[in-house]
Amino acid sequence: MEYRILGKTGIKVSKLAFGGSSLGSVFRSVAEEDGIRTVHTALDHGINLIDTAPYYGATKAEAVLGKALKGVARERYLLATKVARFGAEIGDFDFSAARVASSIEESLERLGVDHFDFIQVHDMEFGNIDQIVSETIPALRQAQKAGKARFVGITCLPVRLFKQVMDQVDIDQIQSYCHYGLNDTVLADILPYLKEKQVGIFNSAPLAMRLLTQEGPPAWHPAPLEVQAKCAEAAAYCASQGADFAKLALQFSVAHPDIHTTIVGTANPERILENIRQIEEPMDASLLARVQEILKPIHNVTWSSGRPENN
Repeated sequence: MEYRILGKTGIKVSKLAFGGSSLGSVFRSVAEEDGIRTVHTALDHGINLIDTAPYYGATKAEAVLGKALKGVARERYLLATKVARFGAEIGDFDFSAARVASSIEESLERLGVDHFDFIQVHDMEFGNIDQIVSETIPALRQAQKAGKARFVGITCLPVRLFKQVMDQVDIDQIQSYCHYGLNDTVLADILPYLKEKQVGIFNSAPLAMRLLTQEGPPAWHPAPLEVQAKCAEAAAYCASQGADFAKLALQFSVAHPDIHTTIVGTANPERILENIRQIEEPMDASLLARVQEILKPIHNVTWSSGRPENN
C-alpha cells in the first residue's frame, strides 16, 4: 500500500481509504459480522483511514464500526466522522454549535474512542454558509481544543463551496465526492488552490455511487439520464473488451498524486481485498483513452444538491 502525506497535517494516509456507509446498510442489507470482518480485512492489508458519519444508516454505521474497532490499537487507524447531517431532507440538518457539540459526544460513544482524527461538516451545501463559517466550524475548533479531534474538515458536492469557505476560514481537510472520476474531474480544477492552502484531500465515491460499474446505478441515482446512458455505453464497451469498468474507474481516481486518498465503501471482505489488488495493477492506457472518448460528451455534467443558492 502506498501512503501519501495529507497536506499540512503531516499524517501519512493510505491512498485507498475505507468508507463506512456500507456498514449502515445504505446500499443493501448487511450482516453486522460481515461489516466487522471487512473493517479488519482493510486494516490488516494496509488501509489506515476509516471515514464514517452519524447519517449513514441512521447511526448504524458508527455503531457497527465501534464494535469492529473494539480491541484494535488506536494507533493502527485514522478515524474520520461528521456532524450536522442526520437525515435526507433539509430539515434533518442542524449546523448549530449546540448540536455540533452533542453530535460529537454521541459519535465518540458509539465509536468507543476518546477522539477523532478528523471531524467534518457533513454536506455543507444543505446549510447556510455564513452560519457554517461563523458558528459550525468554530464549534469544531472548540472540540479540537478540547482534544476530541485532531483536525477539522468540510464536505460537500458543489466544488465551488470549498473555495468559498476556505477564503473565509482555515480548514485542515476537505472531502469531495463524485468529482474526481472517469466521468467528472471538476475537483482537479481547484487542486492548485488546495495545494497552496496545504489542505488534506479525501476523494470519495470514485465509482460515482455505482454509476461507473457494469451493473449500473440504483434507481434513485440523481445523475441526468444522458449521463447514465453514456456511462452504460462505456460499461458495455469495457465488457466487450473483457475489462472491468469499475476497476478502471478506481484505478483512475487513485492515480492522481495530488489527491491524497480515495474512499471506497463496501461491507464485503473479498471486495475490499479485490480493490486493494486492483490499485496495484497497471492501468490499461488504451482502454482508458477509449472510455474517456465515450464519456467526453457528458464530462463534468453533474446534478444539484442542497440549497439552490449553494449550487
